[in-house]
Amino acid sequence: MKSRMLASALVAGAVAALGGASGAFAQVTLTASSWVPPGHLFSRAQAAWCDDVAGATEGRVRCNILPSAPAAPQQTFDAVRDGLVDLSFGLHGYTPERFVLTRIAELPFLGDSAVATSVAYQRIHARHLARFDEHRGLKVLAVFTHGPGAIFNNKRPVRAVSDLKGLNFRIGGGMVNEVAKLLGVTAMLRPAPQAYDLLASGAVDGVFFPMEAIRSFRLEKLVRYRTTLPGGLYNTSFAFVMNAATWARIPSADRAAIERLSGEVAARHFGNYWETEDVASLRLQDEAGIRGTAADAKLIAEVRARTGGLEAAWIEAARARGLTNAAEVLAEFRAEIGRLR
Repeated sequence: MKSRMLASALVAGAVAALGGASGAFAQVTLTASSWVPPGHLFSRAQAAWCDDVAGATEGRVRCNILPSAPAAPQQTFDAVRDGLVDLSFGLHGYTPERFVLTRIAELPFLGDSAVATSVAYQRIHARHLARFDEHRGLKVLAVFTHGPGAIFNNKRPVRAVSDLKGLNFRIGGGMVNEVAKLLGVTAMLRPAPQAYDLLASGAVDGVFFPMEAIRSFRLEKLVRYRTTLPGGLYNTSFAFVMNAATWARIPSADRAAIERLSGEVAARHFGNYWETEDVASLRLQDEAGIRGTAADAKLIAEVRARTGGLEAAWIEAARARGLTNAAEVLAEFRAEIGRLR
């Protein structure tokens, strides 16, 4: 009797061990989507990250990247939260009423490097912002930004704020919408992939975009003038996110491997892709004959005077959300960017 009980216990233990092993080596396929074309840096950066995850988990966690996004860009966060897809990246400014704290990364004159602003933003998010759970229902893998925003148009050089009068611009939403209003610009809020058709049809005269976008969206023949400001006219906040239930079913060892590819590593990853594209796009713009103007001291002062209240407005809104030391956090963010240049 005792020997039979011992044998049963050994069998049960072996089965439990095998069950645990099979759980540890479970295969998880992440359905990933991108709302920009497959050749866009976003799509390529996400695909490269997925390859890194497959390598780090020895193939146990892989991505199935859909040929097209099943939801509009503005609905990306909801699509991931609700399980329509497992993995994607979203732009906070497309639903500005939903996100307040993330607007810290959209202010004018932040920095000239997508890598520096992205890594600094991720650090600030991890230290101060994540606990407020603005991405409720999502596993945030990283937050990041694009490169400094610039002014592009096909009518005339912009050397003063008055040169913007009478021009219509496509903008992406969020803080840039406030910047446009303060500069007296007539703006149309539309997702980035619509920029080509808007310019080609004459619906808009220009775009507020980072350098990269002219190349990514094939706009080099549709714009003639570029104006840049040190640190950027604006920036844009993004989050790389996973469905929370999907994250929970990934075995713990593989979650740990993914965590090592997330956070600052992922922020730098996306920032590097953006910075590389900024350089390539600037070269293309020069070849296409786009005339560039670097803002002089007068224009910089004019823009600062008009947009200076945005920082105070963000601080007030962040405090209302519970970030009582918002002014100190903003100063820390700018200091982090300065250290990372």
